Parts: sequence; structure tokens; C-alpha cells
Amino acid sequence: MANSRSGDSMLDRFVRILDAFDRDNSSLSVATLARRAEIPLATTYRLVEDLCGHGLLARDRQGQIRHGLRLWELANRGAVTQDLRTAALPFMEDINQLLRQHTQLSVLHQDEVLIIERLSRPGAAVNQANVAGRMPVHRTSMGMTLLAFSRPEEIAGFLERHGEIMRSTHPHLRAEMAEIRRRGYASMDGYIDEDTTGAAVPVTNDAGYQVAALSVVVPRSTASLQPTIMALRTAARGVSRTLGYRRES
Repeated sequence: MANSRSGDSMLDRFVRILDAFDRDNSSLSVATLARRAEIPLATTYRLVEDLCGHGLLARDRQGQIRHGLRLWELANRGAVTQDLRTAALPFMEDINQLLRQHTQLSVLHQDEVLIIERLSRPGAAVNQANVAGRMPVHRTSMGMTLLAFSRPEEIAGFLERHGEIMRSTHPHLRAEMAEIRRRGYASMDGYIDEDTTGAAVPVTNDAGYQVAALSVVVPRSTASLQPTIMALRTAARGVSRTLGYRRES
């Protein structure tokens, strides 16, 4: 697409507008979109009209702008994560029924934990994970599991980019990751909510590297994590087999 006078392409601007929304701001005014996307207001009005015309954005009765249904439809057509989600859902449902806690499936994407699916449970422990939401690697059991079971070159690249914050949060990072690999799971107490413990296990491929993580958040007062870990590991093995991998998690 042709570049604007500022040098960014029309596609860049479309992406910045779509990316301006987040979990806490699912609907925005055009003026706020313009500010967040760093695009002139008049141009934003025109681009928003184009996106609304194609169903990628929608305008509500108050004139606020939100993601359109067609965007969701296109995103879910043949997405790589769909096979993973389809394979994992039956096992996640079993965990959700057994442990009676929110259960989530996540992947490592662009150096963050991306939540692919979450099954909720009334009365379960507080859980900040939301579908399509992102969470930091260094503060979640999901992130530490995904990082620890990544390929060595991927770990090295991640630490080159984020080593300072990782080591400030995890002073013995290398030893901690080695321990996660040895025991096959990560658990973290109170990093997101002080009254909860997160526990996560990897879903692995034939080479033993992660393709996803299965996790739950339980009350920090839980007497023992072992039943939780056993359920998660059994489910992760099932997901791996369903995906066609022979090696067990």
C-alpha cells in the first residue's frame, strides 16, 4: 500500500488502529483511537469508516468504535492456534471439572504469554488470564514453563532481549529453569495475586520442546500442588498425543 506523508504505509495505520484496543478498552472514541494509534484525527475518521465498511470495526449506539465480528471470523479461519485449541479443549474440560478452577491454554508469542483458551469456573480463585490477552513471562508460571522448555537458541534470544527484568525477578534464573525442566512444571506463589498460586506444565513436541502450556491458578492455601500437577501433566500428554507427537510431556 502507498505510504503516507509521514512515511508509514496505509497497512501500518490500519494495524495500529486495530491494535489500539485492549482488554480494558474494548470500545474507544475515534479521538482516542487517533491518539493511541498516533494518526491525525481526520485520517483516523476516514480509516475507521473504511474498516467499519468491511466489518473489521463496528460502531455502537453511542458512537464508540469496537472490533467487528468479521475480524473475529477472519482471525479464527484456519488459524494455527485452532488445531491446538481443538486438541486441548477436551482435556481442559476434564481439568476444569476435576480441579474446579479456571483452566487456560497459552503459547509464547512475541516474547509474551498469549492466552489461547480459558475455561472459567464459578467460585474459583482469582485469575487474571483472559482469552487473547497477554501476560508477562517473568510473572507467570505459564511464562516460566514456556521459556524453560523452549529451544536453547530461543531461550538465549529471549534473555538477550529481556535478561535484565528476568534476572531482577528471578535472581537464580538458570538454576530455576533447570529445576522446571527437571520436575516438569513451574509454580509461582503470589506473583500476580498474592493469595493465589499458578501452576503450569508444557505440552511438548517430539523433541521435548514446548508448543503450549496448560495451567491453573489455585488458592495459595492449597495443601498440596501434587494432585494439580498430576492432572495437568496427564492432560498435557493427551494433548501432545492428539497433536500427533509421540514423546510424552
